[in-house]
Amino acid sequence: MKPVLISLTVLGAAALLAGCNEEQHAKAPSPRPVISVVATPQTARSWGFAGTVEPRYTSDIGFQVLGRIVSRDVNVGDVVKQGDRLARLDPVAYELAVRSAQADLASASARLDNADATEARQRKLLSQDISNQAQFDAATQVLESAKAAVTRARADLDKAREQLGYTELRADFDGVVITVEAELGQVVQPGQTVVSVARPDIREAVVDLPESIGRDLKAQMRFDIALQVDPSVKTTGSVREIAPQADPATRTRRVRITLDNPARSFRLGTTINATVTQQVSPGIELPPTALLERDGKTMVWVVDPATRTVSIQEVTLTARDRSVVRILDGLTAGTRVVTAGVNSLTPGQTVKIPDGAFQ
Repeated sequence: MKPVLISLTVLGAAALLAGCNEEQHAKAPSPRPVISVVATPQTARSWGFAGTVEPRYTSDIGFQVLGRIVSRDVNVGDVVKQGDRLARLDPVAYELAVRSAQADLASASARLDNADATEARQRKLLSQDISNQAQFDAATQVLESAKAAVTRARADLDKAREQLGYTELRADFDGVVITVEAELGQVVQPGQTVVSVARPDIREAVVDLPESIGRDLKAQMRFDIALQVDPSVKTTGSVREIAPQADPATRTRRVRITLDNPARSFRLGTTINATVTQQVSPGIELPPTALLERDGKTMVWVVDPATRTVSIQEVTLTARDRSVVRILDGLTAGTRVVTAGVNSLTPGQTVKIPDGAFQ
């Protein structure tokens, strides 16, 4: 029986040791995965934003008279030259107005001829003492009135002809049709937009920037512009216009950037990426989530590359906004800083960094 007892004793001791080891492993905390960045001093910042190519000059063209559209000669995307007809109104009423004005002018001209002859006859009779001064003055007054009537009739005829010309809508410059807002048979009011024509020769990049960045931009600031579909196609541009206030809904400022000799592939409506670089004061930039603020102090967690543990480092800020903080003092270049979950770490805690992060 002794060999059996010895065997049971050995097995019991082994089981007890195994249980202790398992308990120790269960109590040992595993390294916590964290997100981190390496502190790198920066003297310039770059921002990239998406935008579209738009024309600088766009004209909303409409008729200057009331009428019903009987023809529309263009569609969206058509290229037009200066003077090309875009649409036409029913001209019948305006042609009749021209004929009426022509008749009024003929009648006024006939009255003028009669008044002129009467005035000449009265002048001759007055010189022969056959007529008196009053009759001559009356003939002169009738002649002057007839002349004024002819002048008014000619002006009415010119106006009627001008309005007849307004029944044809023509392009004011070379461009491309970007919108059509009226169809055949539609009755349009004077000034109502029928088509919109854009000049494609002067193109701009239109970008909506966050208010925190847009308010720091200045006129003539340079941007690098690249096509989204083909980033190798690039050009540059300068800021021409900055919205004076942010959009109340999106809190962004619209910026218009004039392109410098853009390639043909920078077509109207094309999506682009606009990048701007600004010089900033020396310092180290980190995301705001890296800061730990306690007892009036601003700190960050730094990672020891040898032990893979974290410790607290107090820092001094020089600038701060919603997207980035700039550290003036307290960090050295190359220090790895934790950027997420800073409120749940403890000094000396072991953390897990992705493989190759310290290489």
